[in-house]
Amino acid sequence: MRTYSPKASEIQRSWYVVDAEGMVLGRVATEVARILRGKHKPMFTPHMDTGDHVIVINADKVVLTSDKGSKLFVHRHSGYPGGLRTRSKGEMLATRPAESVRNAVRGMLPKNRLGRQMIKKLKVYAGPNHPHGAQTPQPIDFAHAKAR
Repeated sequence: MRTYSPKASEIQRSWYVVDAEGMVLGRVATEVARILRGKHKPMFTPHMDTGDHVIVINADKVVLTSDKGSKLFVHRHSGYPGGLRTRSKGEMLATRPAESVRNAVRGMLPKNRLGRQMIKKLKVYAGPNHPHGAQTPQPIDFAHAKAR
């Protein structure tokens, strides 16, 4: 029996919307990355992009557990000597919540051109509104990702 490998024309992409209000950042990111990769589908293939589109709303209301907001740091380097910029995770969530969620999901995707293709299907918005109503996204509730 031959191993089934889906063709690009056979892949059906759906749209999902995730309301991240009151959810833990890492738990939301793992579930979103799973949907972007396509691991929730029976036709999942690791070398192909079989995933769906995901819209994350209310990214500004995502929470970090414990005191990770002050203990974890986000580093960025310009490439020049002395160009290291460091900000706390809590400060990053307060100023740029959409970028914080996107970076958390990006870290859970493959580090190659396949991962760069998958991250393009992620749309993150700080508020409750999004411009993708025409795609009729289905809501997903991650009950286990809620902060206690």
